[in-house]
Amino acid sequence: MSVQGRSYRYVGPADLKAAVRPDSGGCLVGSAADFSSWVAARSPAELAEPFTFVVGMDGVLRLAPRRSEHVACAGGGPVLSAGEISFTRVGRRWGVGDVSNHSTGYCPDISSWWAVAQALDRVGLERSSSFTHEVVFRRCPSCQGHNVVREDDFVCVFCGRDLPEAWNVDPAT
Repeated sequence: MSVQGRSYRYVGPADLKAAVRPDSGGCLVGSAADFSSWVAARSPAELAEPFTFVVGMDGVLRLAPRRSEHVACAGGGPVLSAGEISFTRVGRRWGVGDVSNHSTGYCPDISSWWAVAQALDRVGLERSSSFTHEVVFRRCPSCQGHNVVREDDFVCVFCGRDLPEAWNVDPAT
């Protein structure tokens, strides 16, 4: 596995991370066989909704039900990317329908796509060339609030100050 880019520490509410059990990580999906077993165990109703995903520091995709916390899916550790993902049939094969970096617990930059692409390629899933829905996260230097930037409006929703153009959510990285 080629490792590039940054990793992301959990930056969400501390009580959510404190509730994570060491064995609570998402289902590891590191191969086509893993995905086949995982998808065969899902009901049509489950497959109709997106799933929570993380790409762990080992580059392996981990999946959990949509309403799961990303930090629980990651077992409390740092990740290479996180977001939501849906799957669809592409002929006789499975592929990715939509995939985003929407994780307010990790707030990964859109540049984390490389880790998602590598994890999906390892599993052999058809995919897009980037996130199908990109979420831009920024931390306000003035009030420290975590923001989702919409329509290129880099203004803090909490205090009205300008937000930086570059990703800055985790000051420790």
